[in-house]
Amino acid sequence: MEITRDIILDLLPVYLAGEASPATRTLVEEFIQHDADLAQRLRELSEQNLAALHATSRPPPELELKSLRRTRALIGWQRWLFGLAIGFTIPVLSFEIDIENGQLREFHFLLHNHPLIFGTALVLGAACWLGYYRIRRQMRAG
Repeated sequence: MEITRDIILDLLPVYLAGEASPATRTLVEEFIQHDADLAQRLRELSEQNLAALHATSRPPPELELKSLRRTRALIGWQRWLFGLAIGFTIPVLSFEIDIENGQLREFHFLLHNHPLIFGTALVLGAACWLGYYRIRRQMRAG
């Protein structure tokens, strides 16, 4: 099989990314020794890759530490909101059962008897659940 210039051009991205096998690297390097135009193009692309690599280098350590602290704070808030949400939701779901002579006479949630207290707990519980899920989604989105 004859190795053409088009084949080498197809292999250049893999070669420049450093992901080519040793045999492919040898093939590309042998071919560009005989093609001055392609060798010049390869040098230009290598310089562009190095410039791009330096531009996208690792973030500074301060940024990593800041991210870690922010994530820990969000996890702390998420735990608190989860606990408070459960704490406010459970009382709202409490109910009263009245059984007389072995028959169920009445069943109702205590929210019915004390709407101000349990309504406030319901609103606070809903707000905590909303905050919890908002932080959860924010942490998943990254």
